Amino acid sequence: MPPPLADALAARAAALRAELDLHAHRYYVLDEPGIPDSDYDRLFNELQALEAAHPGLLAPDSPTQRVGGKPLGQFAAVRHRLPMLSIRTETNTEASGAENFDNRVRKELGLKESDPPVEFVAELKFDGLAMSLRYERGILVQAATRGDGAVGEDVTQNIRTIRQIPLRLPADAPAVLEVRGEVYMRRAEFEALNERQRAKIAQGAKGEKTFVNPRNAAAGGVRQLDPAIAADRRLSFFAYGVGEVTPPEGGGPAFETHLQLLLTLKSWGFPVAAQTRLARGATELIAFHEAIGQQRDQLAFDIDGVVYKVNALPLQRQMGFVSREPRWAVAHKYPAQEQLTTVVGIDIQVGRTGKLTPVAKLAPVFVGGVTVTNATLHNEDEARRKDVRLGDTVIVRRAGDVIPEVVSVLLERRVQAAAQFTMPTQCPVCGSDAVREEGEADHRCSGGLFCAAQRKEAILHYAHKRAVEVDGLGDKLVEQLVDADVVRTLPDLYRLGFAALARLDRMADKSAGKLLAALEKSKQTTLARFVFGLGIRHVGEATAKALAGHFGKLDSIMDAGHGQLLDVADVGPVVAASIRTFFDQPHNREVVEQLRACGVTWQEGEPAVATWRPLSGLTLVVTGTLPSLSRDEAKDRIEAAGGKAAGSVSKKTDYLVAGAEAGSKLEKAQALGVTVIDEAAFLALTEPPPA
Repeated sequence: MPPPLADALAARAAALRAELDLHAHRYYVLDEPGIPDSDYDRLFNELQALEAAHPGLLAPDSPTQRVGGKPLGQFAAVRHRLPMLSIRTETNTEASGAENFDNRVRKELGLKESDPPVEFVAELKFDGLAMSLRYERGILVQAATRGDGAVGEDVTQNIRTIRQIPLRLPADAPAVLEVRGEVYMRRAEFEALNERQRAKIAQGAKGEKTFVNPRNAAAGGVRQLDPAIAADRRLSFFAYGVGEVTPPEGGGPAFETHLQLLLTLKSWGFPVAAQTRLARGATELIAFHEAIGQQRDQLAFDIDGVVYKVNALPLQRQMGFVSREPRWAVAHKYPAQEQLTTVVGIDIQVGRTGKLTPVAKLAPVFVGGVTVTNATLHNEDEARRKDVRLGDTVIVRRAGDVIPEVVSVLLERRVQAAAQFTMPTQCPVCGSDAVREEGEADHRCSGGLFCAAQRKEAILHYAHKRAVEVDGLGDKLVEQLVDADVVRTLPDLYRLGFAALARLDRMADKSAGKLLAALEKSKQTTLARFVFGLGIRHVGEATAKALAGHFGKLDSIMDAGHGQLLDVADVGPVVAASIRTFFDQPHNREVVEQLRACGVTWQEGEPAVATWRPLSGLTLVVTGTLPSLSRDEAKDRIEAAGGKAAGSVSKKTDYLVAGAEAGSKLEKAQALGVTVIDEAAFLALTEPPPA
């Protein structure tokens, strides 16, 4: 028999209080969040609604009667003269949530439809740690965290390390001023911090960890006993209000509006978010919410919503507070960017360049405004670092159009038998070896010419004008040929018939005829172009020419050992290993033989003896319009003379070949002291000796 309704409701309220207390302790005290903010808000709202419907369930120790967690024992306690209260959260994340708030304010103030719109200040809702800064006679004397709203923690020494926070105020500041604001960490600083942490971990440092998000890295920095650690976090601060204010004798600023207060704080040296705006009525609040939502992912720091406050301070005082929240302000959030879900599988995705990416297959979860079922794990190192395993409960994040990713694993929920992720040794698409080159994070499929996942990229590269060159074979046509399964490998290009081409969308008879003629013409090429067209990793145009000149024959290149390849100019250990890996795949050799069988041919001969290399070891850049040479012709002359043709000027540039209308490259070369020559001098440098 089920328990009476009153007992069931009391049990549910007790369970919610216990769970919220647990998560508040992990979040505020230990800096180790166990669930996303959206899950905490959902539990809090359920308890709040339960207590409102059944007042007898309301307990003095309920999380709804307090703001946050208890202060850490290591810091001195600070009792706030004025409580640091939080503000109500508008649970409707749509733009209409702003209209809901405007309607409540107008009702509270007794306004009619014919009355003018209420004036608000619209601000960002920062994702950081609330802070109160106390100034006495213009000097920063104390910084305290929010704590439970009534009592916080004295973190003055750590806050002094934040350079944005002034230590002294101008003479016109009040005798006592408490500035309320948010300590946060910029995204770039967060990434740099985690890079430093990963380096420490790689060096075997004990007790080090990476951080889940900027908010928790900032909170952890503020709560360090050693100010040097706080300084290393490179924290930032935004001001958004005041607590206690005692004017000096003779008076002080008599604030009439919240915006005036913010502008005065800014004039005293406090950072105030540039996005802060006046907004009149619901229409302008909605416009602000939508505009910031579009900018959110481009901001230098994290936000999880916006805040609306009645601008007129007399009206704020008139409206007052309800329970723990002011009636005159609201936090209007955006759809959650982090949610909990479970990993139902880990697949390997093969990109068009052969990169192998582990992807977590997720139980569907609504996050960042869409339903997410996949999240990237980036590469083997990242998957191992996060230690994502089949069956794990994970926090997944999606911000804007960014590919969803797994942020962290809740280890306490892990199935005991879950096996560690291991990268496969073969490509899941074509079965070729999956290789990871020295110094690289990614594994790659070595079956470039054979792998279906790389088909389009391989064809486009082969048809490039600097490779084998098939005029008219561009992106859209290649996409049609591959998607229609007409072309699977490069040799299929030369087996195309007029009828197959004519069936393609927007392929007229004349266009089909031109493509077939271009394919026939491309059969006559050079060894260097053909080798470049194969798309071997790290083998660019210059390296392909060096290989062709050194070996003279394709078979000699394909059969060359690692040591023989190192004898070639422009070939180092990484390039040699890549060439060897490519030709060690039977699939790739088979494609080469089929291309030969289709009639693709080139002149071969004995290995050339390089005796004339006047530009050996030199780097040249060409800019502007030369009188008689195109860019490609100039580049060919540089490489034929043994030099390197670069695209940008640097300290390593030996010569800049400048033609008409040379722009910024010429200016940079002159600033760096690079030798500048014209076409005549360049031709003299690269003119081959008489036979």
